[in-house]
Amino acid sequence: MSKVNKKLESLFNLPEVKAAIDASNATVDESTVEKFSVVETLAAADKIDSALPAVRDLETSDTELDTLADTAMDTYKDLVELGMQVDSRSAAEIFSVASSLLGHAISAKTAKMNKKLKVIELQLKKAKLDADSAGTSPAEGEGKVMDRNDLLAMLQNLKNE
Repeated sequence: MSKVNKKLESLFNLPEVKAAIDASNATVDESTVEKFSVVETLAAADKIDSALPAVRDLETSDTELDTLADTAMDTYKDLVELGMQVDSRSAAEIFSVASSLLGHAISAKTAKMNKKLKVIELQLKKAKLDADSAGTSPAEGEGKVMDRNDLLAMLQNLKNE
């Protein structure tokens, strides 16, 4: 054995290498190993979950974006009214600012929609992952081929009932 290994063994309070090799060659029940690996994996997942901050106030950000968009729209309307009442030299600058506010309102609404789409996408991915791990498909059903006239007749029958 080298001096470095001896120093590491003493530093980390490890058994000697020869004793560790003899212990690893002993027969171990496979179910015990599987249980240990599952417990170890679950413990690691719990550590990761506790380390990640919880996602909070998702609804608050929606409210803030709505408030921002509403304020920008109200101010846009006020500026357009003001632009209509002043002379044409001043109106150009006012309409420019109003246009900018309208852009901010659109950006706020777009950001809100993108966030909701991202959440839906993540939910679909999670559902697919859960279904794959369970061994079933997320949406099971039956289908049949029909032409447009058959579909319209079926809808008409449903409407009449």
